[in-house]
Amino acid sequence: MNAIAGGGSFVSFPALIFAGVPGVAANASSTVALFPGTLASSWAYRKVIGGFGGVPLPLLLAISCAGGLCGALLLLFTPAVAFDGLVPWLLLVASVTFAFGKQAGEALRRRVRLGRGPLMAAQFVLGVYGGYFGGAVGIMMMAAWMLLGQVDLKALNATRMLLVSMMNGIAVVCFILAGIVEWPQTLALLCGSVAGGYGGARLVRGMDPHKFRRLVIVLTFTMTALFFLRRYW
Repeated sequence: MNAIAGGGSFVSFPALIFAGVPGVAANASSTVALFPGTLASSWAYRKVIGGFGGVPLPLLLAISCAGGLCGALLLLFTPAVAFDGLVPWLLLVASVTFAFGKQAGEALRRRVRLGRGPLMAAQFVLGVYGGYFGGAVGIMMMAAWMLLGQVDLKALNATRMLLVSMMNGIAVVCFILAGIVEWPQTLALLCGSVAGGYGGARLVRGMDPHKFRRLVIVLTFTMTALFFLRRYW
């Protein structure tokens, strides 16, 4: 999913939950398991990564890392019961963003323009969300960047991957140091994600990514509905 259309956390996080891992630990373990894949993608794009919107790349990295650290610490201090209550709503926000984030960004761009200051503030908030939960954060980031005006989103994809990797990397360090990562499940998931990432990169050559993305959208809303039923039924 991540190699072709994105949204891999919609599988990894529920898989850990249904395997019996508590919510906060499942969220942390999912972040750790998927981190090597995003880091590898960032390395592959390293030659075309740069800043934008008048904000240099080192400053964007610092803001993203600061937000990721705040989000990770916020997760660690969130009571397990409270997080379990938030999960269906976080999944719903991520599902709607995954399905309609690009269209929303294009619609807002016709009415709103972000300057340098608001861009940095938005990046920090996205970093907090990325460190706390992270579902569809990359799509949220691209939608926010659209508000800069005319930008080459394909060129910015490399920068997006790096910033997501950095905010996730800070969160990974926090989760490991806090001792909340369930290592047996995480390592199994990590091996599967590496194999899936390699296979997906080969599979994408002969697949229509738009059709696959529609299947992912159905899956994300199905998972969201299951978590609402699990919580409130």
